[in-house]
Amino acid sequence: MDDRAEPATRAAARPQPDDDPRRGVLIGRPFGVPVYVTPTWFLVAGLITWIFAPTVEETVPGIGPWKYVVSLGFALLLYGSVLIHELAHTVVALRSGLPVRRISLYLLGGVSEIEKPSTSPRQEAWIAGAGPLISVVLGILAYGVARTLEPDTVGRLLAEALMVSNILVGVFNMLPGLPLDGGRVLSAAVWKVTGRRQTGAIAAAWVGRGVAVVVLFLPATVGLARGREPDLIDLIWGGLLASFIWVGATQALQAAQLQQRIPGLSARALTRRAIPVPADMPLAEAMRRAAETGARNVVVIGGDGTPMAIVNEAAAEAIPVGRRPWVPVSDVARRIHPETIVAADLAGHDLVTAIARRPASEYLVVEASGDVFGVLATVDVERAVATA
Repeated sequence: MDDRAEPATRAAARPQPDDDPRRGVLIGRPFGVPVYVTPTWFLVAGLITWIFAPTVEETVPGIGPWKYVVSLGFALLLYGSVLIHELAHTVVALRSGLPVRRISLYLLGGVSEIEKPSTSPRQEAWIAGAGPLISVVLGILAYGVARTLEPDTVGRLLAEALMVSNILVGVFNMLPGLPLDGGRVLSAAVWKVTGRRQTGAIAAAWVGRGVAVVVLFLPATVGLARGREPDLIDLIWGGLLASFIWVGATQALQAAQLQQRIPGLSARALTRRAIPVPADMPLAEAMRRAAETGARNVVVIGGDGTPMAIVNEAAAEAIPVGRRPWVPVSDVARRIHPETIVAADLAGHDLVTAIARRPASEYLVVEASGDVFGVLATVDVERAVATA
């Protein structure tokens, strides 16, 4: 049976960029890209304030309770530096023609969500390297400012702390393993040599796992090298950073392996044939028509033929047969959201990314012209991926 549908009606909406305010507190839109501060940031800001306060008191004797204000100021300046780091990624990506959905500041730093993959190893390396580079530049600038200020002052302390932290951020992010920026540079290099993007990602992900093991013991090792016993803070930071790298590397490895298996995955091939019906049509009649024409899905349309909703197959089947003549199709239909509309020509990684962006059980599939092609069921995509 051919489950693909021929164009029957025209879709009124197109997918829009994902901009969900529930992801955190929106603090601005530099270059048109929304920047969110996630709830976990407040946790780490409080932790930095608590850890750095004794250093403030030691450096500036007699400062009293104001040490916490200065320490909080350092936390804010540090994350301001992280934001500049992420903006460097964003600016290079935008100048390369790659849209950026959002920037999020979270527990262990920040992330720039670039909507499309790089088109070349060179582009990938430039975007990845821009962040660490700007962090090192900020560290050098902070060093220059520190040299102009009097010792044992709040300004000198903050400048020196920003110098050290930015250089550490730059160096740490250039470690050669995913999900760090250095891992993306390594991935780009392997991609350049082999000609295969996924090979680069897999290699960098495995290296990232090795980096995670090293980082786990790094804070304690540094403490021992300085002649002191590792403390709880060393163990916590080592564990957090190692977990972040290990999980990110594992996800990158799984994603790369999946992408190797799904190059032939196609929305057009997986789309089910659907028939258009008015909202007030009885469910029994709609199901009869669908069975008669060999369609598996039903699209609810308005008076002008615009698709409005997709009948949920599971919900329709759950209605007792005796009740179906009295239930309108609109009662078991899910309204079509702009982000649950996908292009019929999507395939492979682009298709998986599109449906992952807005999880749903069904998607309306449209041609480039806007004509409705049919309905794509998530279960069919999952089955195809599992088979692959």
